[in-house]
Amino acid sequence: MAALEEEFTLSAVPLGAGPDGLLGVEQSDKTDQFLVTDSGRTVILYKVSDQKPLGSWSVKQGQIITCPAVCNFQTGEYIVVHDHKVLRLWNNEDVNLDKVFKATLSAEVYRIHSIQGTEPLVLFKEGAVCGLEALLAEPQQKIETVISDEEVIKWTKFFMVFRHPVLIFITEKHGNYFAYVQMFNSRILSKYTLLLGQEEKSVIQSFTASVDRKFISLMSLSSDGCIYETLIPIHPSDPGKSQKVVRSLVLKTVVSGNARNGVALTILDQDHIAVLGPPLPASKECLSIWNTKFQTLQISKELPQGTSGQLWYYGENLFMLHGKFLTVIPYKCEVSSLAGALGKLKHSQDPGTHSMSHFVNWETSQGHGFESQNSEPSKRILRRRKSETSVEPEVPASKQLLSTIKKDSEKHIEVELRKFLAIKRTPDFHTVIGDIVMGLLGRWKTEPSFYPRNSLMQLIQTHVLSYSLCPGLMEVALEKTDVQMLQLCLQQFPDIPEAVTCACLKIFLSIGDDILQKADVNMESVSAYSDAVQDEHMEEQSEILQNGFNPEEDNCDTCDKELSEKSQDTLETTLCPVIPKKAALLNAILRSAYSETFLLPHLKDIPAQHITLFLQYLYFLYLKCSENATMTLPGIHPPTLNQIMDWICLLLDANFTVVVMIPEAKRLLLSLYKFVKSQICICSELNKIEVSFRELQKLSQEKNNRELYSIEVLELF
Repeated sequence: MAALEEEFTLSAVPLGAGPDGLLGVEQSDKTDQFLVTDSGRTVILYKVSDQKPLGSWSVKQGQIITCPAVCNFQTGEYIVVHDHKVLRLWNNEDVNLDKVFKATLSAEVYRIHSIQGTEPLVLFKEGAVCGLEALLAEPQQKIETVISDEEVIKWTKFFMVFRHPVLIFITEKHGNYFAYVQMFNSRILSKYTLLLGQEEKSVIQSFTASVDRKFISLMSLSSDGCIYETLIPIHPSDPGKSQKVVRSLVLKTVVSGNARNGVALTILDQDHIAVLGPPLPASKECLSIWNTKFQTLQISKELPQGTSGQLWYYGENLFMLHGKFLTVIPYKCEVSSLAGALGKLKHSQDPGTHSMSHFVNWETSQGHGFESQNSEPSKRILRRRKSETSVEPEVPASKQLLSTIKKDSEKHIEVELRKFLAIKRTPDFHTVIGDIVMGLLGRWKTEPSFYPRNSLMQLIQTHVLSYSLCPGLMEVALEKTDVQMLQLCLQQFPDIPEAVTCACLKIFLSIGDDILQKADVNMESVSAYSDAVQDEHMEEQSEILQNGFNPEEDNCDTCDKELSEKSQDTLETTLCPVIPKKAALLNAILRSAYSETFLLPHLKDIPAQHITLFLQYLYFLYLKCSENATMTLPGIHPPTLNQIMDWICLLLDANFTVVVMIPEAKRLLLSLYKFVKSQICICSELNKIEVSFRELQKLSQEKNNRELYSIEVLELF
């Protein structure tokens, strides 16, 4: 049986998108993050579980993106092509696409493919395929023409077969369709002609494919509303010759034959397929899931706002444009069985969906490998399945542990958890750990006296959890004021919402020093400067270079005179304003990921005295950075200079009107103002020097009328 869960909106279609909607939705190197490319100028990285963007990049006005952005899983970089030939590479830290790596190619690109386990491949419109590394090594290399004149690529997909990449692309010419299969382990390119059979006049509107050891199962949705399957061998019998393959009927009239737009399909598993389109001529568009094994409609969901005929599938989520919004619909497909196909299994159903069993005449399907319901082979198969299901399978270790969590003591759970963590990890280990955490938190909600802190700390230290896998964990730690657990979560979870980050900051700033002294906090990030109070005289350290600038020797006319009581200021800024344990907690905040747009509103809720304290600590860190030429802090994983400056700007943007009214913050604000002015002076002087150096460079390049040895006098004004 299949089920469509409640849909949610990921984003609105950008205003710059063209009439075709989106170019694509592609998986990022994080399982919960996706690159959405519109048909205009923009690429946006979304986190699906939080339903929010993590980054956005656009090409310049007048340029247009011509194929979907993808992630290079080997490097974590993103790749996009604009204006057909210009390839760009960038990462999360880059802001402006105009300033990232650029390569201009010699031929137009149709699509870039990237999957786990191999380097990205570039498919050109002329049918040639090239690896990304080889292409970047020589961007202007000549690209061969593979397909014939007037032949146009319609669809393409990339697979891994026995760890070897296989690319298939479909072309069309004068109503005839051809399939090209490129094997990269043997460099064999095979061509197949798709014979349409009795429906020669039909137009293929959408393709999808899956792969097994021997064949590529190519499914197509034609203009007659039927779905056909073509089996294409991965290893051809005669690679040098063009071969013919015939398609066979799989499902009849799944969409209206009059539908010309808004039609798509994708394979979900070996027995289920998702179809997008109107089931009847006068009906609205629907998303439906069909069981191809038993030829039944499992579930259908009406889409009243219409679609663009685009459907993407990743994991257990379907992506599509519903009206003007990119919509995500989670789904579930159970193992195919006759009872499930007929809708006889008990299941929960979303009220907005319709579950049904739509039958075909099985007697007319003999040619497609289906037996009559009363045939002897079917009875034998059913009896065999019944006997197989009667044998009770071994209960997985994770389910045994979840059962233990429901009833046993904290100590016993810790022992069983250690045994479980010693077992060899499975591919779904991260989801299993998330289920265990949720099991512990579920019992804590029903039994407030049950707080398995040691077990939770063990699970966090597996380094596989994220906020989205266990959303209640940090809320429990906040309620218990468990600063050690909060610090560990901040260091390891990449997807913490800004509201939770800000709640942690409030606790770290407000908690008393006496309580912190008893807490167990990781001090690695402050170990090198936790003893900032030194016995030596502060007068010997009074001259602090501020990024190469000494305020005592400031000769810039535009800079203000130094504040009076200089020695007192130096003493105040040299000493850390918080104890080392609080500094370690604040460093965890500084290193956490955030979106400025979502963080700013929460920063306004922090009391002014705590904002002042945090600003003083950030100012102290800036001074520590300025003490060495590399402008970095000592220690293991300390905050960077950029992180420090970004947080200073964030705090001032959110709370300047409040902080400026506090007398205690006046001296700090003046110091920050003085730092900014000094940096402006330095930049101004460096700009002047830069002009002089450019002139020197020009003069040094003039080699005319020079002997082997000469003395030159250059005057700079």
